[in-house]
Amino acid sequence: MKIVRELEIFIRTAKTGSLSEAARLLDLTPAATSAAVKRLEEELKTTLFVRSTRSLRLTPAGQLFLDQCEPAVQMIMDACQAAQSGDTVLRGILQISLPSDFGRNIVLPWLDEFQNQYPQIKLRVAMSDRLADLFREQVDLALRYGSLPDSNMVALSIAPNNRRILCAAPSYLDRRGIPSTLEDLANHNCLCFMLGEYVYDHWRFDLNGQEVSIQVQGDRVSLDGDAVRRWALAGFGIAYKSQLDVAEDIRCGRLIQVCPEWLGEAAPLNLLCANRRQVSPVVQALQLFLQQKCVELIQT
Repeated sequence: MKIVRELEIFIRTAKTGSLSEAARLLDLTPAATSAAVKRLEEELKTTLFVRSTRSLRLTPAGQLFLDQCEPAVQMIMDACQAAQSGDTVLRGILQISLPSDFGRNIVLPWLDEFQNQYPQIKLRVAMSDRLADLFREQVDLALRYGSLPDSNMVALSIAPNNRRILCAAPSYLDRRGIPSTLEDLANHNCLCFMLGEYVYDHWRFDLNGQEVSIQVQGDRVSLDGDAVRRWALAGFGIAYKSQLDVAEDIRCGRLIQVCPEWLGEAAPLNLLCANRRQVSPVVQALQLFLQQKCVELIQT
């Protein structure tokens, strides 16, 4: 459907603010993208973008058109996919943002398996511990830990019972010993990560139904969760990581769970999307696939 394709080009151009970037995402040439936008403006008899040599932004009419056409185009594309596949073949492009540690070390191999099951699905993957802005950035989905940050977003549950756990390498525990109380953590090198602009150095636990917080300190802090895991593996200190991040390391003995009787902070894993209309058959298949893989990971 030519008009739907041209509307998709318009939406991508508006979201990225760049004809060349929209072309790259849609596997088109910049010239073809520019021509499609011009045809759409001629059809509507209005200007959708204000252009300069260095920037591209929506006109008021363009913004109004984007707000109205984006959900309609998504519904049409979903309907076309269902009709073409007969609800048996899943196809399409998934643009997904993954957390650096869990994404790089665990989810990427899972996605290889997912694409083997559904070879008509194409993936565009970004790695970041920062929460992607699903309304502005070139991602459709974000796999993230924690509670829903924006009430306008939709959270598809992947691992609702996941928690943070204390862990360290055997070499570190041989040198420094195992803490016997929460207060003992003050005498250990604790490997911290950043939450937004702040160092997450108040570690919370549930002890017999009572929430307890302990401030920790150490000689290493990182914005990247994978760096914290690597420091722990190298024996530099104790980390407070998602169980999913380190389940395989613990199973293989590279890390040891420290004081498992201390119930760590809840860290539910969710697949986030901007609105319910994005929960297509492809996204539903990915949700079910990731749910099953997380259960298998924790049980092994």
